[in-house]
Amino acid sequence: MGNYGLMRVTVKKVIVAALLSLLLVSPGYAIKGDKLLVATTFTVIADLARNVAGDAADVVSITKPGAEIHNYRPTPRDLLRVRDADLVLWNGLGLERWFEKFISRVKDATDIVVSEGVVPLPIRDGPYANQPNPHAWMSSDDVAIYVRNIEAAMAKLDPANAAVYRENARQYLQQIAEAVTSIDQRLQAVPQEQLWLATTEGAFSYLARQYGMQEIYLWPINADGQGTPQQVKSMVDAVKENNIPVVFSESTVSDKPAKQVARDTGAAYGGVLYVDSLSEVDGPVPTYLDLLRVTTETIVRGLTGE
Repeated sequence: MGNYGLMRVTVKKVIVAALLSLLLVSPGYAIKGDKLLVATTFTVIADLARNVAGDAADVVSITKPGAEIHNYRPTPRDLLRVRDADLVLWNGLGLERWFEKFISRVKDATDIVVSEGVVPLPIRDGPYANQPNPHAWMSSDDVAIYVRNIEAAMAKLDPANAAVYRENARQYLQQIAEAVTSIDQRLQAVPQEQLWLATTEGAFSYLARQYGMQEIYLWPINADGQGTPQQVKSMVDAVKENNIPVVFSESTVSDKPAKQVARDTGAAYGGVLYVDSLSEVDGPVPTYLDLLRVTTETIVRGLTGE
């Protein structure tokens, strides 16, 4: 081979190296490494998965902190970020209505419904009446089902690290149980007739079921109309009729309807509850354990006047 041939080979190598370098550093593009790559539909499931994965797998969320999940519209960048995923975890129970079209474009990924095995509560009214309420992770009892399903899915695809996932899941479930112990004790001290949970979205039915609370809300699910005059009037009537002392709003929607109900009834406005999304790392609920703790403690303070 002459000098010209050597120069052509060298140039080709340089071009290939440059292209690989661009792929590795370009945002939104990923080259699959040795670890299991797990994608999740939203931040709560991502945090559950990270606790099970530890250092054995990489986990990304399709949606960002603070996103409204029900009506989310995936972007091309979302697809690029997860197109090489080995495993995609989604909630199911009708939460991510956008997901089935999205997952059809993620090639070769195994997708798992992490709520499989939960006994669903029905949505009581509105356009989605009698369909499953999707917010099962708000019960520490039900989120244990999520964690075990995540562990089983990871172990199946990555059997070499099955023992790691199993031990991580065990430790994480213990942390969740410990986090709700004090909340259990404080809620037990509240008289039964005061155990009402009045919120904007009907997203806390599983939490209410776990603690024996009665629940009312402005709208059943965030995919419905929000804060209509009819919804506000119905909520005002219910708060007055049942002498409910406090009304809460939810982090991914406007707090104005809940505050209006509080003004019109004389009830206190108890603040923001978190359910559909974690916050940024420097926010109030960067992890699921924080979400569960902050939400339940806010409810307890509102009901007890602490």
